[in-house]
Amino acid sequence: MRSWLVFLLWACAVPAWAAHAYALWGQPRYPAGFAHFDYVNPAAPKGGELRLVSNSRASTFDKYNPFTIKGSAPAYLSELMFDTLLVGALDETATGYGLLAQDVDVAPDGLSATFRLRPEARFHNGKPVLAQDVKYSFDTLVGPYTSPAYKTLLIDVAGVEVLDERTLRYHFKKPNRELPLIVGGLPVFSRDWGAGKPFDQVVMDTPIGSGPYRIGPVRFGKDISYVRDPNYWARDLNVRRGTANFDRIQVKIYKDNTARLEALKAGEFDLMRFFSAGDWARRVNGKRFATGELVKGEFAHKLPSGFQSYVLNTRRPLLQDRRVRAALGLALDFEWMNRQLFYGAYQRVRGLFGNTACETHGLPSAPELALMEPWRSAIPPAAFGPMYEPPRTDDGHSLRANLRRAQALLQEAGWVVQGGVLRNAAGQAMELEYLDSGEGSMRVVAPWIRNLEKLGITLRFRAVDFALYQQRLQKFDFDITSLAFQGTHNPGQEFADLFGSKAADTEDSGNFAGVKNPAVDAMIHAMTAAKTQAELLPACHALDRIVMHSHYLIPQWSASTHRMAYNAWRLARPAQVPPYSPGETWVMDTWWAREAGR
Repeated sequence: MRSWLVFLLWACAVPAWAAHAYALWGQPRYPAGFAHFDYVNPAAPKGGELRLVSNSRASTFDKYNPFTIKGSAPAYLSELMFDTLLVGALDETATGYGLLAQDVDVAPDGLSATFRLRPEARFHNGKPVLAQDVKYSFDTLVGPYTSPAYKTLLIDVAGVEVLDERTLRYHFKKPNRELPLIVGGLPVFSRDWGAGKPFDQVVMDTPIGSGPYRIGPVRFGKDISYVRDPNYWARDLNVRRGTANFDRIQVKIYKDNTARLEALKAGEFDLMRFFSAGDWARRVNGKRFATGELVKGEFAHKLPSGFQSYVLNTRRPLLQDRRVRAALGLALDFEWMNRQLFYGAYQRVRGLFGNTACETHGLPSAPELALMEPWRSAIPPAAFGPMYEPPRTDDGHSLRANLRRAQALLQEAGWVVQGGVLRNAAGQAMELEYLDSGEGSMRVVAPWIRNLEKLGITLRFRAVDFALYQQRLQKFDFDITSLAFQGTHNPGQEFADLFGSKAADTEDSGNFAGVKNPAVDAMIHAMTAAKTQAELLPACHALDRIVMHSHYLIPQWSASTHRMAYNAWRLARPAQVPPYSPGETWVMDTWWAREAGR
């Protein structure tokens, strides 16, 4: 009788069935029991070294904890050292496959997701990964010492229940199809990391994760190495087969772009990703490129274009009028910049969801209008018309006409030119500061500054070291800056951190523009509450229209390829380029080292 009671309790705690993967929409691309992802070489040899340069704007690092607010962690540490319950594939979107989790079961009412951990999962210290570790990781990430972005992202997660040693259940406050993917993608770390200290005091303690790499030799200010764990618990798992092929990944640190480029040409490292069209077109050359040792590779992808933008901080009194913000955007001549500075390499960003199903066009549909109408008083009237289009200076459009429109908007907002200076009724001059972490972008910003001068506006370029730049961004102490926002095929709760009213008053949140608009909040809520893609799309489109017509952002540009120079004599790669590969991550995950010589 007692054994039957134990069985019944177990049966109630563990779902009757569970899946190897969870798909936000439709079915997973890969069936249960698949051998490996299509884009890897399952027979890739292990060994050798990958030497690359950090893509971080921080010139160095001062902590090993990537989750706390203060300081800078080494590049790629999170990706290489911390496994997650689920892991995505680089050739599909919106699906997570079991990594630490053997399977996942989402309740029919959408209010919970149950994960069963693999018994073989181990941390770097040899201890098993248990449900209590997952709970500890979640509780820590939503605690007082981590970035507020986690709290915003996980606001609809009620908590984690440990059902048994290797089974846990996340409970959700309301149904949200994205939440199982969000919690499944959270980093999991050992309760032993930091030996029980408050998490903000876990600074230089070596992280105890369960990923394929550990921290190896470190030379502060110069480089950090990650060494492959030969006993990595998931090395033969289907989602890891053909990945983590390098014995050592060394990430070098240089003070500026010029030093990086010259070091690449000198053979100091094997791979560098390029974000400057000018460098790519004119300066990526030399002896090693001529011999074929170094190769310029442009790898096409289908990633969202994102919304890299000049961010206008509406907390500043001079930037609170939508007409003023629109006028600033009219002075940016992208077409001239693309011809003269970027070698025609870029496309203009047009909204929040470029290159995804959520990309917005034309007039609002009936479902979009139904979402927007209750908030009409909080929405720019233009948002009820055609989708926002950035100002142009080609095909019959001109900078002169755009500046005239800008002048009219400024005058309407109470600003007039007096003695060559734009002033309001109180005599205050329109003087703004552009904040950046280095002098490198001055060349790009200078044409915009010159055009603004024609309107009587002074925009001063202010370059500060990265530590101060980071501090000022965290405290929203800037007028205008430039940020590259990553796009997503599956927008959801993260947009509350980027544009939600609560985040606007939360230091170190992602709401740099200071957006506080109940209509925006309502559209984000509609996105997260969507049960089908047909419900999601109108909410995305409505949000896109409101944000872009509010001119919180001045959209910049994007590229449809990853530009990477690499050492073809030292590195080999799979034939297939996965469409959703995020640049260097694809290299670290799936490339391998050639044998000595060519």
